[in-house]
Amino acid sequence: MRAFIFAASLIFGSTAWAGPPDPVVDADYTPVDMDQVRLGQMLFYDPILSGNRNISCATCHHPKFGTGDGVALSLGEGGRGLGPDRVADPDNLPEQRIPRNAPALFNLGAHEFTVLFHDGRIEKDASKPGGIRTPIGAEMNQGFASLLSAQTMFPVLSADEMAGHYSENAISKAVRQGRITGPGGAWDLLSRRVLETPGYAPLIEAAFPDRDAFGFTDISDAVAAFMAFEWRSDTSPFDAYLRGEAPLEANAAAGMALFYGEAQCATCHSGKFQTDHRFHAMGVPQFGPGKAARFERHVRDTGRMRVTGRESDAYAFRTPSLRNVAATGPWGHTGSHANLAAFIADHADPVAAVDRFDPATVQLPLLAGVDDWRHHNDPGEQALLKAAIDATPVRLEEQEIAELTAFLESLTDVAAIEGRLGIPASVPSGLPVDR
Repeated sequence: MRAFIFAASLIFGSTAWAGPPDPVVDADYTPVDMDQVRLGQMLFYDPILSGNRNISCATCHHPKFGTGDGVALSLGEGGRGLGPDRVADPDNLPEQRIPRNAPALFNLGAHEFTVLFHDGRIEKDASKPGGIRTPIGAEMNQGFASLLSAQTMFPVLSADEMAGHYSENAISKAVRQGRITGPGGAWDLLSRRVLETPGYAPLIEAAFPDRDAFGFTDISDAVAAFMAFEWRSDTSPFDAYLRGEAPLEANAAAGMALFYGEAQCATCHSGKFQTDHRFHAMGVPQFGPGKAARFERHVRDTGRMRVTGRESDAYAFRTPSLRNVAATGPWGHTGSHANLAAFIADHADPVAAVDRFDPATVQLPLLAGVDDWRHHNDPGEQALLKAAIDATPVRLEEQEIAELTAFLESLTDVAAIEGRLGIPASVPSGLPVDR
């Protein structure tokens, strides 16, 4: 007998479980311009957009690792290599790890993705300039063709991700001085780099033939168009099932019944892309630098609360889409789990999972001189993390976890993971392409 320690009828009334969603259709996505897509492909894989010309978007979002990078917390500036093989450069050590796991990029061109990042710090908002709410100045929110385009502004301005450490290069210096927009600002400097690279001229002309001037928002629009096209994911076995083209394998079918039924997964992982786009405190283990201003000394990451200021949002993070989830590990906003079945078990009973978490299982690239486990080893911080959890526990038997895992594997879309255009043989700058 399945053992579930919750009373669904008390939480959801008579509990009429919603079944699987309708099939994904073309109308669910924003159309893209293929000339912009082709320009965006080059820019996505070209390190020219990083301050030191040594990191591309693909460094942390690579198809080889399900559009992530295969590690819990990334090494951005100051790292070398790709994925789990990436190490700290002894000649230019990282100042810290990237505080959160690199999220996957699947289906971000779908209309329903109106909030992005683990904490939702950027989202559509018709009341704001440019129709976008972000934590930065209004003058930096305008001119982007989409929310997906606007999100690209953050990595290129981050010292730890792509800009480089303070005073290392012209881009990082401009960011440090608060010069982002306008002549001589970080965006202007990046745009000029691209414009002055001969191989980009015909691509820019094709992508933006009516523009009098080429700027950073054009770069962002092209990269967004590429991501939306390249990693659209709607040809998995689950999609074939939804379209009536093929049945699911027996274990996957049993897992689907659990997912949309007694296991309650669809309470949060709802809709065509298995996300409600909302924020929930699930007690995912915390380690690494946390999210803090440079002058702060704590190592906690309170997630959505950092955006809203509401204590009720403490430790809450956006529900991720589960498309291709079997290929996007490690899992959790800190990449705390290297095993998908173990993550399912801990996610089902998160309070108990906080106490049984084993740091030895984390895939964390070596970074000397940092204490990654301050939060985990602090009883007070652990108590706050557990107290914030807002999920009702569900106890799953081993077979049920195996069935849920099989269902999640049915969301794997091989064509989407590989990408439609793929990794270019070279990029206009001539800089190395991550492979």
